[in-house]
Amino acid sequence: MILGMTAASYTYLHVLISLAGIVSGLVVMRGFLTARRFARWTAFFLATTAVTSLTGFGFPFKGVTPGIVIGILSMILLTVAVVARYRFAMRGAWRPIYVVTAALSLYFNVFILIVQLFEKVSGLRALAPTQKEPPFAVVQLFVVVVFVVATVFAVKRFHPDLEQAPAGTIQKRAA
Repeated sequence: MILGMTAASYTYLHVLISLAGIVSGLVVMRGFLTARRFARWTAFFLATTAVTSLTGFGFPFKGVTPGIVIGILSMILLTVAVVARYRFAMRGAWRPIYVVTAALSLYFNVFILIVQLFEKVSGLRALAPTQKEPPFAVVQLFVVVVFVVATVFAVKRFHPDLEQAPAGTIQKRAA
């Protein structure tokens, strides 16, 4: 029993929250790339990603695992992202700090998703039973490259104080 739930129920809840965090994070990343704030999606992404990390700490473990380390790093990144987004309103250097920390938090969720898929899906497990085989490395490398490229473009494009006008000109956003 974990928090009064069976291990299976707790795992199911954790996975649902994780998937919600990933989907909402992808929407937020789209917002970064199109200079849109998506305020509700952002709040949902940050909350579900934090809850994903927190519920990850609820699983029984012996010693420090890579998942625990990623959970700790994710919580640090999320704290910085929340401060940059809500306390400093993404002003000045806080804008790229927010984009990078939010993107890294999303990446960590996707990284863990891939690890879990290779552990739990029999076809993928057959390709990389120890996760040291080339198929696993290729998938993870591809995801890293996609996230690095997307994050670089996001930092360049996400200027939420500006909004694209229909004709492609840039205008100040109304408060």
